[in-house]
Amino acid sequence: MAVMGKAKEAGLPLMKLIKLRGMPILQQLHLEERLLRTSSDNWCLINDGTNSPAIVMGLSGKLSELVEVKPVLQDRIPIIKRFTGGGTVVVDHDTIFVTLICNKDAVSNVQPFPRSIMSWSGLLYSEVFKGLADFHLRENDYVLGDRKFGGNAQSITKNRWVHHTSFLWDYDVKNMSYLKLPAKVPQYRLRRSHMDFICRMKEYLPRSDFIERTIKALDGQFSVKSISLESIDVPSVSEYVHTTKLLTEQHIQETCTIQT
Repeated sequence: MAVMGKAKEAGLPLMKLIKLRGMPILQQLHLEERLLRTSSDNWCLINDGTNSPAIVMGLSGKLSELVEVKPVLQDRIPIIKRFTGGGTVVVDHDTIFVTLICNKDAVSNVQPFPRSIMSWSGLLYSEVFKGLADFHLRENDYVLGDRKFGGNAQSITKNRWVHHTSFLWDYDVKNMSYLKLPAKVPQYRLRRSHMDFICRMKEYLPRSDFIERTIKALDGQFSVKSISLESIDVPSVSEYVHTTKLLTEQHIQETCTIQT
């Protein structure tokens, strides 16, 4: 067993794992962006919930088309525009975030293109849910049966890519009311409301089991090494200009004026 373990470590690329709990989603996204653009290592970040509710939009998302701005302003829910594409999500302490940042040659047979990365990620998470649930990759979503529980987004640079997912371990029904039904939806959604379209992962396994099974699945393709947040050697927030931004209240109010 020891010999097999050494051979495995020698033959697989290193992936540095950072396990977090309750890191604010804005801080997490800033960290991801710095690791993607300033590091040459492979990374996995697992953040077990964010500290407070927030709405996170894709880089090209239009606020007026995706968010019910008036109640968001009333409830003082922050809105973040992240550095990756993808759709709009509401996140809170019951959201589990998994981020994979890789060099383009880190995973054999995976090309630095969205479809190739999505297909590989679907196979990875099929291992996580093997024997537990009817997991599928549907278009760009992770589903159990025909209901979404994981939303994905990506960014691809010349030599690296990031694939990050927000998993609904649970959700607050009120939070879902902040989102509009987007004009462009996955075909399998069939115009279903948010409540009919999504499901809770907690109905299938405990959150700690999900995290452990995710790390185990990664360990089949990488030599995974846990490190502390403090040991990361990348530029600090003050030294790096991020694409991910917190939208100002003025910007949101102007959008609300347009909507009304």
